[in-house]
Amino acid sequence: MVFVSAMAVLAVVSAVGILADPRVLTGAPIWLKPFKFSVSFVLYGTTLAWMLSLLPRRSRIAEWAGTVIVAMSLVEMVVIVGQALRGTTSHYNETTPLNAALWQAMGASILVLFIAHFVIGIVVLRQPIADRAAAYAVGLGLGLSLLGMLTAVPMVLPSQAPGIEGITGAHSVGVPDGGPGLPLVGWSTTGGDLRIGHFVGLHALQALPILAILLSRFLGARLDERTRVRLLVVAGGAYGVLTMLLTWQALRGQPLLRPDAVTLAAVAALVVATATAAGVVVARRRRPELALAA
Repeated sequence: MVFVSAMAVLAVVSAVGILADPRVLTGAPIWLKPFKFSVSFVLYGTTLAWMLSLLPRRSRIAEWAGTVIVAMSLVEMVVIVGQALRGTTSHYNETTPLNAALWQAMGASILVLFIAHFVIGIVVLRQPIADRAAAYAVGLGLGLSLLGMLTAVPMVLPSQAPGIEGITGAHSVGVPDGGPGLPLVGWSTTGGDLRIGHFVGLHALQALPILAILLSRFLGARLDERTRVRLLVVAGGAYGVLTMLLTWQALRGQPLLRPDAVTLAAVAALVVATATAAGVVVARRRRPELALAA
């Protein structure tokens, strides 16, 4: 939470930088990336701290893993902010030995963070949480956020190298990075953008627990715990498929808001399958009075 507080301060500083610093890098204000990453780390760190608080007993392994996550996140943010101060990019930048070393340090820190996140997921799954719906929401959120991290891998594959000397990857597919994009997030409106699936997958960490809270708060009296757990499983499956679908769309060089017939058919199939599965779960739910009798 100390790290979260620091990221909240950095988000404010970066927001001021967006307004006060006229420099533009790859088509966006130079302080936009530090702003987006600091806000993302505020959400990530707060959610992770809350999840660890649900554990019925203290886990030194989880605490060490959390410390490693903070350390690796700090390395990443130091590079991002440092490169912004230098007026150059942090990601995919190997134009000089220093830039290459910083980019490789970021890559190594992300890999270690991934492993530490995975360790926390194992610890959470091994320790039974009293509220089964909350346990499933936490487990699914941790797992799907790992999937979200993996969807970033195509950004650094050799096929994503834009053919510019010293640049080793890109998030846009079919068009150069830095072209026209959606407000704030900057996702390409002329080609595919691998950041979309990455973003959606990462935020499963918040989406699934929020869904569990909403189900408990507004439908807790009508749906028994087993039904709520099954609905969470359905939602988690649909969320994972959506993450992969968005990544698949981006890899085909297709903008998010301009899907072709194949993408629309896949989305429609996902919606129908999810609605059908949820309907079956609700139809087979245990009546509250029967649950009490049991």
